[in-house]
Amino acid sequence: QVQLVESGGGLVQAGDSLRLSCVASGRTFVMGWFRQAPEKKREFVASRRMFGGWTYYADSVKGRFTISRVYANKTLYLQMNSLRPEDTAVYYCAANAKSDCSGAQCYDASRFGSWGQGTQVTVSS
Repeated sequence: QVQLVESGGGLVQAGDSLRLSCVASGRTFVMGWFRQAPEKKREFVASRRMFGGWTYYADSVKGRFTISRVYANKTLYLQMNSLRPEDTAVYYCAANAKSDCSGAQCYDASRFGSWGQGTQVTVSS
């Protein structure tokens, strides 16, 4: 697997924007973001296949969040616009360094073998 280092979290007000970054130590096939709010289960946010560029989004963030990557420096980004208090959570970067994904595999947490330490995003109302 690979090591993942996230950055970019913080405290913002509703309607503001934040950009999260995640740097991988090696090649990956799929990278994504998941989040976990207090007393809630971890949930999928967005993912991207590194070859081909297909992207996947949770319905709750479609139109507000954009996932992108810079392949050369193995960096994944999550641009978060129009943030809402319900977006408050610890955001985790995840990667599959062994295989590509198809369909639902691309947002199934069990398919991601590498995880970052998490970065806190807090949105105040």
